Amino acid sequence: MKYRIEKDSLGEMQIPQEAYYGIHTLRSHNNFDITKRGISRQMIKALAIVKKAAAKANADAGVLDLKISKAIMTACDEILNGKLHGQFITDLIQGGAGTSINMNANEVIANRANELMGGKKGNYSFVHPMDHVNMSQSTNDVLQTAGKIALIKQLKKLIVELKKLQNVFLEKAIEFKDVVKMGRTHMQMAVPLTIGQEFNAFAGALARDLKRLDSAITSLSVVNMGGTIVGTGLNASEKYSKKVITYLNKYSGEEIKNAKDLIDVTTNMDCYALASSMIKILAIDLSKIASDIRLLASSSIHQIILPQVQQGSTIMPGKDNPVVPEVVNQVSYLVMGLDVTVTKAVEAGQLQLNVFQPVILMALFDELTNIRHAVRTFNNLAIADLKIDVDACNKEINSSYSYLTSLLPHLGYEVTYNLFKEADERNISLKELILEKKLMSEEDLNEIFDPALMINPGIIGESHLKK
Repeated sequence: MKYRIEKDSLGEMQIPQEAYYGIHTLRSHNNFDITKRGISRQMIKALAIVKKAAAKANADAGVLDLKISKAIMTACDEILNGKLHGQFITDLIQGGAGTSINMNANEVIANRANELMGGKKGNYSFVHPMDHVNMSQSTNDVLQTAGKIALIKQLKKLIVELKKLQNVFLEKAIEFKDVVKMGRTHMQMAVPLTIGQEFNAFAGALARDLKRLDSAITSLSVVNMGGTIVGTGLNASEKYSKKVITYLNKYSGEEIKNAKDLIDVTTNMDCYALASSMIKILAIDLSKIASDIRLLASSSIHQIILPQVQQGSTIMPGKDNPVVPEVVNQVSYLVMGLDVTVTKAVEAGQLQLNVFQPVILMALFDELTNIRHAVRTFNNLAIADLKIDVDACNKEINSSYSYLTSLLPHLGYEVTYNLFKEADERNISLKELILEKKLMSEEDLNEIFDPALMINPGIIGESHLKK
């Protein structure tokens, strides 16, 4: 391999001749060999958006030569089109509040811009990583702004998958609106409801999750671009600060706003905690739904029949396990743990800067990626094609003592309870005993004991978000 020599304040290093990154990136790569994972594709693109917007805003402000600005913007466009992503080699977790991530972007963009202007990689005579690509910026506003743009795009992808799942639950609610089953409290049979009502409740939880994810996007849409180091805007002109937001919106396609108080947003990262909390609540809801589905599909209840997607046992032929709900549970537990990481890292920021933003972003990206995949898998491999065992539902209804509750307004608690005990001891039906004692007419009992009259179906699918 051929090398070039680059220098910094610490000395010299050999850089692979074909590399677009430079000495700062390589130092970080060597120093922080922690997760062995590079930054996400979405984050790389968000960094390119920020650098492109900054180059254009600096040119408009008259502080950056137009030719240099165009070269930087062209290099950024190539990154946005998927090129040079392999040149971003800094580890996800690193010291320095993400400075190395910012410098990795600066060096890659500068070296490509130099090539476009006729120069060579490692010779920054045309475009300099810090003097030009990082002009009017600091890691403290670049990383936060790029991170928020990337998270917003990931949140929107999650919302798309979540809406699909919610819609399937609503469709199932309508499909099974007439299937009466026994409800359960304390894991014991209680009173009847319909499968449709049960699935409508699942959709209701997801409807609230969708609103919470929207609130996370709103919170993340406020950035500190132009605040530079601590939010005072040192080395960034007023014209640049106004223009850069305009171009951020144009190039990202998002609705980004600059904070009224840039110092506040540079110092405090509670918006990350809010976003993580909203994702965690979604994980809680999904895990609860998955656990319910597992119970309803269990051999003891068997009201739901899940699609069989793989063999369930290496020793028991024909065993069918609820593997997809189990995956959803596990992903949910992972997300809950990552939320603790975000919580601790957000709280741990000191004074004007939180240096733990790299691990905050890593945790949030992992939360979003894993839960989005889990939602899609849950929908495609479990919910969309599940069936109902109507016979099992009817058997429970017919063998249950749920009718006791319906008798209370007519016979009172004490009489009803004594009837239940006597019927159980004599091994006869409650209806037979009541008729024997001539407490009610058969016609009245038939009406009271009609499962369809013991439920209040409402309008399935109307109480939550529609398709």
